[in-house]
Amino acid sequence: MAEAKWYVIHTYSGYENKVADNLMTIAENRNMQDLILEVKIPTEKVTEIKDDKKREVERKIFPGYVLVKMIVTDDSWFIVRNVRGVTGFVGASSTAPVPLSDQEVAALGVEKHETVVQYAVGDNVKIVNGPLEGFVGIVDSIDPEKNSIRVTISMFGRETPVDLELSQVAAVD
Repeated sequence: MAEAKWYVIHTYSGYENKVADNLMTIAENRNMQDLILEVKIPTEKVTEIKDDKKREVERKIFPGYVLVKMIVTDDSWFIVRNVRGVTGFVGASSTAPVPLSDQEVAALGVEKHETVVQYAVGDNVKIVNGPLEGFVGIVDSIDPEKNSIRVTISMFGRETPVDLELSQVAAVD
């Protein structure tokens, strides 16, 4: 079976929540949860100050757009296209919609990937690729959200902090 990918659906502005709810309801009613897996509306939390009062508000990042993770078949494509409020797929040709690339999905923060590392702050790690391959250093900080790690290595007799990607280091046994 094909792999599910993320697609962007264009909707009437203000219909995003209704489209998302209707799409999931139709998928459940027709037993198509294996084809239409997830529906998301990209939002962000914003602090608004109005009349000297602070409020946390959830605001749509892309008004008029809904993201759907689905396997495209004739049936799933037809269902999504015919949900009330949907005007079509973004980037769609007349034959099939165009999925988001892995980079676009990561940039939008649609899917959260949990990164598990085998080391902690203060541990010794070895740099396994890149221009500093072979150096051993001590972990200063780890930021899994940004996929980065700061390691202090000894270079030319000096302690030098280096920012690397998590995949560029390995724990020293």
